[in-house]
Amino acid sequence: MSRVGKKPIQIPNKTKFTFSNGVVKVEGKKGKLKREIPSVVDLKIEEGVVKVILLEAGRRAVALQGLTRSLIANMIIGVEKGFERVLEINGVGYRATLSGNSISFNIGYSHPIIFELAKGVEASIDKNNVITLSGIDKELLGHSASGIRQLRPPEPYKGKGIKYIEERIQRKAGKTGAK
Repeated sequence: MSRVGKKPIQIPNKTKFTFSNGVVKVEGKKGKLKREIPSVVDLKIEEGVVKVILLEAGRRAVALQGLTRSLIANMIIGVEKGFERVLEINGVGYRATLSGNSISFNIGYSHPIIFELAKGVEASIDKNNVITLSGIDKELLGHSASGIRQLRPPEPYKGKGIKYIEERIQRKAGKTGAK
């Protein structure tokens, strides 16, 4: 059995959790989330605790048990507290501006790049180079942050580009002049 999949999930008092026909619905103070779960697992809900139970044997089923448990736990955390991802832009003249539901990036190309945020993801920009993304769906938030980072990944020589705030760029030495 999966060690992660065996752990019970606590449901906070003010969070509404329903499971029917293979669909999990979670509703909290930040919003609502809905997700289908695989048919090889089932949920047992009792006294504010959810347990993910295997219906079949096999490696795939065990892996899906752990995955399902993690996804449901992230849904509960998302509707209760929300998630946040912070990105930083490094480079001379590199900056971002927020306008409505899109971010305009000036990151060294001949034209500004417009990035449309997904529904359910909000952004705020500090000092033109620190972008804070927030939302209740961890998967959607991570996908949006990854899409922004791919616009100009950090390069190893000068460190220019867009990186996660906690990411550390391994710097390389530049070319030395031969005499």
